[in-house]
Amino acid sequence: MTFAISGVFCASATPLAADLSPDLEAYAEHCHSLLDDGCDGIALLGTTGEANSFSSAERRAILEAALSAGIPPARLLPGTGLANVPETVELTRHALSCGVTTVVMLPPFYYKGVSDDGLFAAYASVIERIGDARLRVILYHIPQMTGLPISHDLIERLLTAFPETVIGIKDSAGKIENMEAMIARFPGFAVLAGADPLLLPLMRMGGAGCITATSNLVGRDLAFVFRHANIPDRAVGVAAAQARINAYRDLSNSYVQIPAIKAMVGRRYGNRGWARTRPPLLPATAAEQADLARRLDEIDMHTPGAPA
Repeated sequence: MTFAISGVFCASATPLAADLSPDLEAYAEHCHSLLDDGCDGIALLGTTGEANSFSSAERRAILEAALSAGIPPARLLPGTGLANVPETVELTRHALSCGVTTVVMLPPFYYKGVSDDGLFAAYASVIERIGDARLRVILYHIPQMTGLPISHDLIERLLTAFPETVIGIKDSAGKIENMEAMIARFPGFAVLAGADPLLLPLMRMGGAGCITATSNLVGRDLAFVFRHANIPDRAVGVAAAQARINAYRDLSNSYVQIPAIKAMVGRRYGNRGWARTRPPLLPATAAEQADLARRLDEIDMHTPGAPA
């Protein structure tokens, strides 16, 4: 199956300076490291990137910093969905003005109990106001955060109305059966796992890849799984890579996930400043960071991951 987008995309964390402004230099370094790891692209300013704790101006600056650092526009998937249509349009237009054509778009998430008609109206308003044939939208299904599931009927309506624009979905609900049903119902629609352990089963049922948090740390392993999931003679290597992915994911989930991920990334770079978070999130404590470092050493010693 051919998709408009496929691969391993990192739901990148966002480093902060001491004053809690975005650390754009450290972010650019991280972006290059992720691509060197084998990630196909970077889904910046999503949940893991603390997007909804940043202003629109800060979000524009973070995207521009990645581009100024030489990250190709085609490898960036910025999150542009906000709780209102005008700012969603503004951020999406900004991405397009920078040559970035594919965005990940949350539904307008403040009001709960919104009907499919309401969600369709919101997405349609954004796409129609922008009116740019270059635009490609990946829907973002994360009902545990938004309170607004993206139903299959809504997807069908959007695909019917905007077949060249709405190209896929990031499914972060963690239910493989939902992804399997979308693959069956919408051939060619890119279903991307939002949970690292689900990449392997998703690829084996015809999925398009993933946008995940743990790829901040194990992008090399995720890339190996993506490229070799359906090759029988690479099954041993795939299993090793998936074991390392799962170990890192389980560790990050043993604490509050985003602060844990950021502390783990900080260990990677030897930069404790990476542990900073924007309120209302709080950074991992010193004791938590020490425990994470100890347990990471154990994983690295006993779980080799993908073959070289």
